[in-house]
Amino acid sequence: MNTMALDIVTPNGSVFSEEDCEIIILQTKQGELGVMAGHVPTVSALKIGSLRAKIDGRYEYFAVTEGFVEIRPERVSVLIQAGEFAEDIDTARARQAKERAEQLLEQAKDEKVDRYRAELALNRAINRINVSEHA
Repeated sequence: MNTMALDIVTPNGSVFSEEDCEIIILQTKQGELGVMAGHVPTVSALKIGSLRAKIDGRYEYFAVTEGFVEIRPERVSVLIQAGEFAEDIDTARARQAKERAEQLLEQAKDEKVDRYRAELALNRAINRINVSEHA
C-alpha cells in the first residue's frame, strides 16, 4: 500500500511526525479534505477542527487550531498554532474553557468584550471536547 509522511508543526516545533500514513483527513476552510499518497500538490487554509491520520490500519485523532496545510505527493505538512492528540486532551479543562467562553459571549451583549476572540475560544474548546471522544 502506498503511504505518505505527515508532519504537524507549531511555533514551538514539531509535535508529530510519521512516515507511513495511509490517509490523512483535514478540516479546511473549504470543507473536509482526504489526502492519500500521490495527491496533487496543494496549499489550503485549515479551520479549527480535527485531523485524522490512518496509520497501520487505525486512526490517530488530533485537535488542531487554524493554520495551513501544504500537500505534496509524498508528504503533508500541517502548520498550526496548537494541536493535541485526542488522548492528551484534558476534557475537564476543555469544558471549563467552554464555559468561560460562553460567559464572555453572554457579557458581549452588554459590555465591551472582544466577541471574535470569545467565539474562537469557544470553537477551540468545543473542538477539543469533540476530539477527546476518540481517545
